[in-house]
Amino acid sequence: MSETRTSVIFGGSLGIGEATAALLAKQGDAVTIVGRDAGRLAAAAERIGGVKTAVADARDRDAVSRVFEATGSVDTVVVCVGGSKGIGRFLDIDLHDVMAAFEEKAFAQLLVTQVAANHMKPKGSITLVTAGSARSVTPGAVGPATVNGALESAIPTLAAELAPIRVNAVSPGLIDTPLWDFMPDDARQAFFDDVGSRLPVGRVGRPQEVADVIALVARNAFVSGATYVVDGGTGAG
Repeated sequence: MSETRTSVIFGGSLGIGEATAALLAKQGDAVTIVGRDAGRLAAAAERIGGVKTAVADARDRDAVSRVFEATGSVDTVVVCVGGSKGIGRFLDIDLHDVMAAFEEKAFAQLLVTQVAANHMKPKGSITLVTAGSARSVTPGAVGPATVNGALESAIPTLAAELAPIRVNAVSPGLIDTPLWDFMPDDARQAFFDDVGSRLPVGRVGRPQEVADVIALVARNAFVSGATYVVDGGTGAG
C-alpha cells in the first residue's frame, strides 16, 4: 500500500488555491490549506471536506515555519498568494504600491519556498502560482508584470539550487475567481465575455483548469525549472 502524500496549499481558501486543494484531496493527499483569514479557511475546508487548516501570513517566517513543523515532511507545496496593489498607468502609480505588491507576492512566495525547502521529502515539488502579466503587454499592469516576471525568472535557478526538490511555476491568464467579485455581476460578466471572445478558446478560464495543471506539475517527476502557461492561448493571437 502506497504512503499517503502530504500537500500544503498557501492561499488555499479561495479560487485557484481552493480548487487545487480540492483536487489534491480528491486524489488522496493529506491536504493542509493555509491563509490569513480563519473564517475563510473554515468555509473552504467545509466545502472541500477532509482537509486541515492553518492560519498564517506567508510573509511571516515564524508563522510559516510553524505550519511546516505541524505538517512534518511534505511532498507537495503550492504557493498561491498575492495581492492587487501596484495596478495602474505607470506615470500615475505610486511606486511604493509596487514595492508593497512585491512584498505581498514575490517576497511571500520566496519566503515560503525557502522555509518549505527544509521540510520537503526527497524529490518533492514546490509550485509557485504567478500570472500572465509577466509576459502580456497590458497597459496599466507594469506593477504586476514586475512582480510576476521576477518570480518566473527565478524559477530555473531555484530548481537548480534546490534539486532534487522540483520547483516550477504555473502562470494563469484571466480566470473567473473571487478576485473579481468587487465588480458588479453584470459588469464582471461583460468583462469576461469581452476578453474571452478575443481568446482562441473563446472564454476566460476556470480555477479547476489551473488546478489540473498544478496537480500535473506536482505529480510529474520529470518537470522542474519551468513555467507552465494556462491562459487560453493569450499569446497566440
